[in-house]
Amino acid sequence: MKHTRKLQVIGLIALFIVIVSAGVPVNDKPKNLKVLPKNISEKELDRVMDNFQLALNVDCNFCHVKNKATQAMEYEKDDKPEKEITRNMMRMTNAINKTYFTLDKKADPNAIQAVTCATCHRGKPRPELDSLIRPN
Repeated sequence: MKHTRKLQVIGLIALFIVIVSAGVPVNDKPKNLKVLPKNISEKELDRVMDNFQLALNVDCNFCHVKNKATQAMEYEKDDKPEKEITRNMMRMTNAINKTYFTLDKKADPNAIQAVTCATCHRGKPRPELDSLIRPN
């Protein structure tokens, strides 16, 4: 009986170690954020990325690269020029909204931006000039 109890305890300890070691890495915060806030929540970051996907009709690999060996996404890397283009577009959009529209994010954190990625992209990875400027 005592032997069985010891095996159960050892088994539970082993199970606990396996569960803890398979958990989320301790330092799993987003890295290399240059425009988005460094303390952005995972939920908010996912929402921003989902908006990019919808506005441009692209997948993560449009801006981000995969590790060749593991095929895991390496979001922190700046290997693709599209990522820096996106950062510049975010800066431009933020400046337009701040300069020309009075959206008080402090008063209303859910305020919708007047200009977004979709304003120009309209579901395409690169805006089409014909859809933005109509000749007279």
